[in-house]
Amino acid sequence: MQAWQVHSNGEPGEVMRLAETEPPEPGRGQVRVAVSAANVNFPDALLCRGQYQIRPPLPFTPGVEICGRTEDGRRVIGTVALPHGGFADYALADEATLLPAPASLDDAQAAALHIGYQTGWFALHRRAHLQAGETLLVHAAAGGVGSAAVQLGKAAGATVVGVVGGPAKAETARALGCDLVLDRHADDIVAAVKDVTGGRGADVVYDPVGGDAYTKSAKCVAFEGRIVVIGFTSGEIPAPALSHALVKNYSILGLHWGLYAAKDPAAIARCHERLTTLADQGRIAPLVSERVALADAADAVQRVADGTTTGRVVVVPEGAE
Repeated sequence: MQAWQVHSNGEPGEVMRLAETEPPEPGRGQVRVAVSAANVNFPDALLCRGQYQIRPPLPFTPGVEICGRTEDGRRVIGTVALPHGGFADYALADEATLLPAPASLDDAQAAALHIGYQTGWFALHRRAHLQAGETLLVHAAAGGVGSAAVQLGKAAGATVVGVVGGPAKAETARALGCDLVLDRHADDIVAAVKDVTGGRGADVVYDPVGGDAYTKSAKCVAFEGRIVVIGFTSGEIPAPALSHALVKNYSILGLHWGLYAAKDPAAIARCHERLTTLADQGRIAPLVSERVALADAADAVQRVADGTTTGRVVVVPEGAE
């Protein structure tokens, strides 16, 4: 089979190499999955760089999120069992973590439903308790993680303000359903959020960016608002001023979705049932901006790492879809 391998850490476009290998052999509790589609996630770039919280042994195959078929014919989605990731004809996954792929989504869409939408659901509903009628501020609203949060926010009845970088991404965010779109390069985000909320500020902030995005969020979060920290795609990890949170009376919440697999796996299954229902109703649908061949996976991961893509870029092995 063909598989992308990383033999040393560095930028994805430099260290990912396409190779002919033997299909991986499942270990105890694992299954081999024929990959129909593998969604590109920012953690794939971090894995290549050696900066992710999990560091698989070298060489490894990136591609943490897949849709595919098991050897007994089930169409499934899930995260992979590294080092045998999804940018290959076959991947390994822990049987217990696999979920049925929604019939209403094609393989590329289904591959993109899992991590980003589960993260959004747990962040907005379990951590921030987003309510209908509240204002949700989403940073990187045109990206893979942000676009999921936008759709989930609208499905929950929130007013959604999306922050993007540039006119092209602004157009994407509007198409996703944002009620207001702000360009971080051109707009005064703090003033605009306060203006659209009548001076109150955003009730919930969804921040996968960190750095300056977090700083501005703290300036425009509402009384008893909630800032959910998702990640740091900017590369800058902010140091929150706790005195500011105290005097302004807002909450700073962390969301590490992967912990639920160990701490409360049943919650992941319940979330998937809800996401499947929303997908079947047409209320959410992963924004797949590109479907690329397996041969182009390294370039796709690099572009996601560089922040030049919108929505989801999905790798589709030859003959899969």
